[in-house]
Amino acid sequence: MGRIIETGDTAAKRRHGHLRSCAEALRLLAERPYIGDEEKDLLAFLVFTLRAVYADIDQSAQAWDDKGYWKKAEALRDAWRWSRAAAQALEALVRQGRWQDAPDQLIGLVPHFQGITIAAQTRDADWWCGAYRALLRERAA
Repeated sequence: MGRIIETGDTAAKRRHGHLRSCAEALRLLAERPYIGDEEKDLLAFLVFTLRAVYADIDQSAQAWDDKGYWKKAEALRDAWRWSRAAAQALEALVRQGRWQDAPDQLIGLVPHFQGITIAAQTRDADWWCGAYRALLRERAA
């Protein structure tokens, strides 16, 4: 009998999808000259997606921890810690309404997504519509 290979939902596949979503959102935001309602949704969407990237990394690292490879697990977490820090910085920016600081934050994210090529936009506004409202409600609940 052959080896069974998991082809379903994995943390790496989810992480790749989240990274692509972030790259597409960054591309859209780079094309916009001002911060309107849709741009606020895109920024909040980036917060949620960057959080998800780090959660997937943490899940992958936990698998290494469970096997006793704690050095490898910590190296993985350390390599991706930027995603959690970026999510926190963007969240603070959005919650405080410091829209003038958004371009600087977004420019800092660009190097992390240089390896992702976007030939065509595959996500539409349904992906981020209402994200700003959801982020603001998150702490109120």
